[in-house]
Amino acid sequence: MLGLVLTPAFAAEHTVHVTIEKVERPILVHAPASAKQKAAPLVFVFHGHHGSAEKAAKQYDVHGQWPEAVVVYLQGRPIKSKTDPEGKEDGWQHEANEVAEKVTDRDLKYFDAALKKVKETYKIDEKRVYAMGQSNGGGFTQLLWATRGDTFAAVAPSAASSANNYLKDLKPKPVLHVAGKKDETAPFDNQEKLIEKLRTMNKCDEGKPYGKDKDATLYPSKSGTPVVTVIHSGGHVLPESAVPVIVRFFKEHQQK
Repeated sequence: MLGLVLTPAFAAEHTVHVTIEKVERPILVHAPASAKQKAAPLVFVFHGHHGSAEKAAKQYDVHGQWPEAVVVYLQGRPIKSKTDPEGKEDGWQHEANEVAEKVTDRDLKYFDAALKKVKETYKIDEKRVYAMGQSNGGGFTQLLWATRGDTFAAVAPSAASSANNYLKDLKPKPVLHVAGKKDETAPFDNQEKLIEKLRTMNKCDEGKPYGKDKDATLYPSKSGTPVVTVIHSGGHVLPESAVPVIVRFFKEHQQK
C-alpha cells in the first residue's frame, strides 16, 4: 500500500485514494472552493521517474499559477526504465498494454479511476481538461494523448520523445513541448524530430514569438491545433519558468 506524508506548507487540499487491482494509490488535489459549485478547469500533472506527486506539487506549483483550476498530482509506482533497470523507483508505464506489477495498463487504469473520482468530488468543465508531465511523466502525457486523446483540450509534455513510436495513434491537438538543448536522457535530436512531426500533423505555419519568454515559439495552425515549443539551454529538466507558459497555453484552449 502506498502512502504519502505531506508537509503542511504543501498539503493537498483534498487527498483521496483509488484501488487498482488491490493496490491503493493516492490522488493529490488542489482545488478552489468554488469548484464544488462552479465547473472548473482540470489539470493532471505527472512527475518524472524517481519523482513524486508531492515534489511535483512543490516544484511546479501549477495550482499556485492557476488557482481557479482543479490541479491533480498523481503518484507513480515502481517500474523499470533506462536509468532504473531494476525498477526500484516510481514512474509510469511507457506504452499501451505494458505490464507492470503484473497489471496490464496499470497507470492508464489509475488515470481513468482518478478522473472519475475527481469528477465525483468537484464540478469539472469537460471542455477544459489538460495533462502535463516531465520526463517519464512527459512520456506518459504523450501516451494519454494517444490512448485517451478525446479527454484533453491540450497537452504539455516536457523532456520526452516516446510519441515518436506511436505517432499514428495521435490526433491533431494543441500541444506545448518543452525541451532542453543539452538533454542526454531524452536526446534533444529525438525531441526535435518529434516536434517537426507534430507541426506537420497539426498543419502548422511558420513560428513566431510566443509571449515574453525568449525560449517560447508559437507555430499557429488554421485548424486550431497550434504547437508551442519552449526550447531552453539546459538539460533534462522542466524549468520553473516554463510553467507559467504552460498555464497560459492551457488557458487559451478548450475543446469545441
